[in-house]
Amino acid sequence: MALIGGVAAYLVRRPAAIAPPENQPIPARSAYDREPVTPLPDVLDLDARKVALGERLFHDARLSADDTISCSSCHSLDQAGMDGLPHSTGIGGAQGKINAPTVFNSGFNFRQFWDGRAANLEEQAAGPVHNPKEMGAAWPSVLAKLRRDRDLVDYFAMLYSDGLQSHNIQDAIATFERSLVTPSRFDRFLRGEREALSPREQAGYRKFKDYGCTACHQGMNIGGNMYQSFGIFGNYFNDRGKNEAEDQGRYNVTLREEDRYRFKVPSLRNVALTAPYFHDGSVARLDDAIRVMGRYQLGRMLDDGEVADVAAFLNSLSGIYRGKPL
Repeated sequence: MALIGGVAAYLVRRPAAIAPPENQPIPARSAYDREPVTPLPDVLDLDARKVALGERLFHDARLSADDTISCSSCHSLDQAGMDGLPHSTGIGGAQGKINAPTVFNSGFNFRQFWDGRAANLEEQAAGPVHNPKEMGAAWPSVLAKLRRDRDLVDYFAMLYSDGLQSHNIQDAIATFERSLVTPSRFDRFLRGEREALSPREQAGYRKFKDYGCTACHQGMNIGGNMYQSFGIFGNYFNDRGKNEAEDQGRYNVTLREEDRYRFKVPSLRNVALTAPYFHDGSVARLDDAIRVMGRYQLGRMLDDGEVADVAAFLNSLSGIYRGKPL
């Protein structure tokens, strides 16, 4: 159908793992098995037809009440998967109060949203549709508009037994978002290509580990797999000079005092391209964000050389999408 465009070649189902023959030696572990960070997968187990449908919906402004805002409005794939603003703008110029994180590699996060209120990308996809400061819509009105598109209705009928329904819209968008994977030079380095990183980038990675950054930023997504309090070695919010509802983090979901100021640790993939930083979008420069993290999360005042080394490493996390650098 003309509705659906091309899909990247890597979107094929992963073959089943084959066990080594009996009495054969087990292969040696890869070098990255000893690292706190692991590389992105080479192959994604996704239905390419749903990826293509989800891509169409991701860019479809009919999901908003006034047909002006799509998922890509706040998560532009041409801008590292975000909008570059401290707070995003929704329908009618409504201003949100929290920074929109990048959608790239979001499928590797253990929860979604800064406060972790969505268990997965399917749940997350419904949130902006109903948020009055984002898309400001409701599923009945969205479905009524989309069901006037016969090509779209037919494609849903081909992929889903119950056709065009809200939960299938969420499934398709989530499937597309899981395809937004951006391998970087650092992944090549982890797989043994040591020359993929410059000496300074490697020095920055050693500092990143030695200083304790990997206590929170580790795993395949270099973050995104745990919660952490913002301000372990100082009161970030008092020093910033204000304390608002969005600053309460996970507390807004659980109402447990121990969750106040706790947030999902963000992924650091493509971090050099996704300013401004933190949930409040308060820091515009990567080197300043590194200093804030050093002070409030590590209890360490980093000098200019240390900041430059860590920044060099973080720049190596900028990846490629569909064969082109972000």
